[in-house]
Amino acid sequence: MKVSKFGGSSVATAEQIIKVLNIVNSDDERQIVIVSAPGKRHQNDTKTTDLLIRLYEKVISDLDYSHKKGEILERFNDIIKGLDLKTNILEEIDRTLEHLIEELKNQPERLLDALKSSGENFNAQIIAAYNTQQGFPTKYMSPKDAGIIVTDEPGNAQILETSYDKINTLNHSNHKIIIPGFFGYSEQDNIVTFPRGGSDITGAIISRGVRAKLYENFTDVSGIYRANPNVIHEPEIINEITYREMRELSYAGFGVFHDEALQPLYRYRIPVVIKNTNHPEDPGTFILHDREFDRKKVVAGISCDKGFTSINIKKYLMNRQVGFTVKILNILAENNISFDHMPSGIDNISIIMRTAQIRGKEQKILEAIRQQCDIDELNIEQDLAILMVVGEGMSATVGTANKITTALADANINLRMINQGSSEISMMFGISNDDAENAVKVCYDKCYD
Repeated sequence: MKVSKFGGSSVATAEQIIKVLNIVNSDDERQIVIVSAPGKRHQNDTKTTDLLIRLYEKVISDLDYSHKKGEILERFNDIIKGLDLKTNILEEIDRTLEHLIEELKNQPERLLDALKSSGENFNAQIIAAYNTQQGFPTKYMSPKDAGIIVTDEPGNAQILETSYDKINTLNHSNHKIIIPGFFGYSEQDNIVTFPRGGSDITGAIISRGVRAKLYENFTDVSGIYRANPNVIHEPEIINEITYREMRELSYAGFGVFHDEALQPLYRYRIPVVIKNTNHPEDPGTFILHDREFDRKKVVAGISCDKGFTSINIKKYLMNRQVGFTVKILNILAENNISFDHMPSGIDNISIIMRTAQIRGKEQKILEAIRQQCDIDELNIEQDLAILMVVGEGMSATVGTANKITTALADANINLRMINQGSSEISMMFGISNDDAENAVKVCYDKCYD
């Protein structure tokens, strides 16, 4: 069995939905389909999820929301008309929105999750109804009925391990199944959304639950590029990449596939393929547990993300002080700050985090470190970018680090810090935000010339 997920751009219009169902119906192994809410139809369009958030904002502000609701109904009506769908589902959408608003208007977090999830939910019902109308028996299934039972924290759903037994029963269905992505139900019967990229997560959860032979993730590109196509003109598409490589690249800006979606797949080694809805004949990029690497191209990909901050600490004989680093990490934990990297020497350490994590807390954190840790020097660096060079073959190939640092030096790009993880599949370089795009360009040219 294959599980196929289609992103927002793939299901944004009636025309796109017809393409999706042609793909689904062309392969009997495509039994379970996960769909997103309708995405942008063109560059200046608004995603349906954003329209639903605007509706929520009107409701909690106790303002007239009829116009915002009308925009949502119009969006779905365009799809229904374009499909020539014989159904009264638009009236049901209207009633459902009103019911959610009335029931949850005094519980803002619950209302936001319920409204945000509606885009996927309504779209799944429309797509299932249309495919059945076309002569392909298809069942809409809510995440609750599919067995996606999650934790109860609004906007941060995590799948419960006990859910997978129920999900596994989907193997016995005689129909194609359409499941809305992005949300599940808690044991308290609340709608709870996953973090960003939630439909990818739904697809991964279902894939693990049914032990799919393949998880297909359809989007609007023909695979994963070796570098950002907004920076590099027509970069190469990666044929195969490992879970570990994908995780490292996603962390620093690769946005095609949500990195949290890899977690349910890793243990059972379920392969993923990223494919293009508009060009389904293209082979796409496979994400695998293991792969053979090309010694001529040991670097799988290069990514760079802006918006990092580094706290830099110096203390003579730091390495002899038991618990020094623990004190610093406890200060961050007490302020609900997570960190991303921690390169260190024997007398210095840097704690790197996303700027959004520490924004507004900088002075409080620095003062706490001064008070609780006996330090010699302390400073904070902002406006940092993190450049990631990733490849399973780098640890077995001499000269990769030299190639990258030479390219950066020749471009007069100053390295604030360098870190190589214990996995030896990635190298991290801290650079200025201003150098981010140029760093990707010169590294790409050096690695793939």
